Amino acid sequence: MADTGKGTILQFAPFQSFVDEGFWHKLSSLKLNKLRLDESPIPITGFYAPCSHPQVSNHLTLLAESLPADSDDEPSSLLASQGNRNRCPVPGILLNTNTLESFYALDKQSLLKAEAKKIWDDIYSGKVEEDSSVLLRFLVISFADLKKWSFHYWFAFPALVLDPPATLVNLKPASQCFTSEEAESVSSACNEWRSKSSTADIPFFLVSIGSNSIATLRHLRELETCQNNGQKVFLFALDQVLFGFYDPCHLPNNPGWPLRNYLAYICSRWGLGKIHFFCYRENRGFADLGVSLVGEAEISLSQGRSIGGRSHQNMPNVVGWELNKGKKGLKCISLAKTMDPTRLAVSAADLNLKLMRWRTLPSLNLEMLASMRCLLLGAGTLGCQVARMLMAWGVRKITLVDSGKVSMSNPIRQSLYALDDCLNGGKFKAVAAVESLKRIFPAVEAEGVVMAIPMPGHPVSSQEESSILQDCRDLSDLINSHDAIFLLTDTRESRWLPSLLCASANKIAITSALGFDSFLVMRHGAGPLDALRNSQAETSSNVSASMENLSLSNQNESVRLGCYFCNDVIAPIDSTANRTLDQQCTVTRPGLAPIASALAVELLVGVLHHPSGICAKAEFANSNDNGSTEQPLGILPHQIRGSISQFSQMTLVGHASTCCTACCSTVVSEYRTKGMDFILQAINHPTYLEDLTGLTELMKSAGSYTLDWDNDSENDDNDDDDDCVEI
Repeated sequence: MADTGKGTILQFAPFQSFVDEGFWHKLSSLKLNKLRLDESPIPITGFYAPCSHPQVSNHLTLLAESLPADSDDEPSSLLASQGNRNRCPVPGILLNTNTLESFYALDKQSLLKAEAKKIWDDIYSGKVEEDSSVLLRFLVISFADLKKWSFHYWFAFPALVLDPPATLVNLKPASQCFTSEEAESVSSACNEWRSKSSTADIPFFLVSIGSNSIATLRHLRELETCQNNGQKVFLFALDQVLFGFYDPCHLPNNPGWPLRNYLAYICSRWGLGKIHFFCYRENRGFADLGVSLVGEAEISLSQGRSIGGRSHQNMPNVVGWELNKGKKGLKCISLAKTMDPTRLAVSAADLNLKLMRWRTLPSLNLEMLASMRCLLLGAGTLGCQVARMLMAWGVRKITLVDSGKVSMSNPIRQSLYALDDCLNGGKFKAVAAVESLKRIFPAVEAEGVVMAIPMPGHPVSSQEESSILQDCRDLSDLINSHDAIFLLTDTRESRWLPSLLCASANKIAITSALGFDSFLVMRHGAGPLDALRNSQAETSSNVSASMENLSLSNQNESVRLGCYFCNDVIAPIDSTANRTLDQQCTVTRPGLAPIASALAVELLVGVLHHPSGICAKAEFANSNDNGSTEQPLGILPHQIRGSISQFSQMTLVGHASTCCTACCSTVVSEYRTKGMDFILQAINHPTYLEDLTGLTELMKSAGSYTLDWDNDSENDDNDDDDDCVEI
């Protein structure tokens, strides 16, 4: 207490803040998903309660429910807190800046005055009588570093300054200020007030004691009633009422911070020169008059008149920035060390994707990507890269299929393997790749399947048939249970069965294939939905119709896009027999696989975000017909062919062929009709697919075609048969 010579200056214990970790997690989510770059003030709600421990003050606390909901559909949790005796709601404002520099540059005094002005306006408007918690308005400024999970923040509890300050006439424990009957009645009235849901969280109230020693607690709006009913307050004869409030402070010689604005309100609103106040405190949830305080404050009558008569614009000075270790300064908290590593990894992995939605891609559907089930056929150079690219895009469910083992030559080119995976004969690639993915990102839901893909041109014996057919069934089940399939195997024929199954199930299929210095990335078209109806027409198609289907200039928009095999004029055959070492290995320039893998994943993301999905037609750059201006991810091509030797890349389109050995209506219809018997025929008989699709007839017909042209030689009138060339 300070002595001015005219009395002891009334000093108040500062409010202290406490922020629950849940608040910062909720703010992070709100910042990423809703606020983004918006720095507008955010209305928040703090909570406090009367002091309930003789040696520890209560804090103003921020919880997860202090913030507004992430979305309009999310219900507010504040409703559940209404009437909670341990959570008196207090309105506040949060200013969260986008950069640390902006945080430091904030005009803190202006912000404090602006919030105090709201309190001043509430006093003049009478809003305090309806909602007394507005006297405790607070302000928080913050900067959230979501990359490091650290938060800089500073609280302000605006307080209107009385000038000259109020002097303290008397301050005693409440138990010394009442008779035993009055003390019992006051305790009972306070406990009743605190037990009712309608009043438990109202922090400011009036206490009046009748001549019969019966105490009554009332709302602030009932002050005039208390003054006019002839009741008196024990000990103090000058006024007719005791101004009570929930005091968070535990100190025996100082009231808490809420009294500051309470005195300014009483003085300016009612013009009282002497004010009797009651600092309500508790012990184990019940009123404790031994630690509660009753005091008398005196305010200069001239000040009382001036404050009471102040114009609306003439606001007192303001203080209130919270101290940090006795000095004015911000606080900083880091949650990185306290967070579960997996949860921290998930948050960090999602950060870049969510930041994309701030400016460039607000329509990016991260929820869809996270729920996508991707099947990777092949866990080699391409499979490893595609798996990592998928995780970078937020895909969490990945299945890898491969029958090979990790060899010594693999780790240097295949990014998911290490030397330990090669020892003792090598781990299965599908198993080692999954282990590596989970080490990189523990939240990934990865599964490895050790299985060989049956291939045409690789006949099987009768003893192997049951095993091969089971592999076919397993592959079919895998494709049916996934949303997108990547064809990343080494050989051409190993892509045939997956292409057929994807066409039959109408699944998104992405193929990536490598040459020495070139690559192909393409998306397969939708399956032939009308296969049964059109199968007869396709088998009778002539050469001209077949050629037209292969034409890039086809103008029929309803024509399906082709698959990996639509440009072939022969069925897939064994491409591994009688090969030298350099032909057996995938010999490519090292930079090729990352480029092709990245493009394959980008192609999938483009398909998923296109309104037409798998049925989207091929789009080209600088084309007025592709509607790319409406797609934030840009154009959606059919094929991307690149050459690293020329550092060039081009987009092409190939329509579905009526003679395709993998996706035409004839083949799909035959598969649906005969099932595994059809697949076994295709595997064991080299010409079966060619005969079925009409490729055999096509080749015969092509052999009989002739092309005529004018002879530009000097013998223009020569009718020799040399003018006609047979193809």
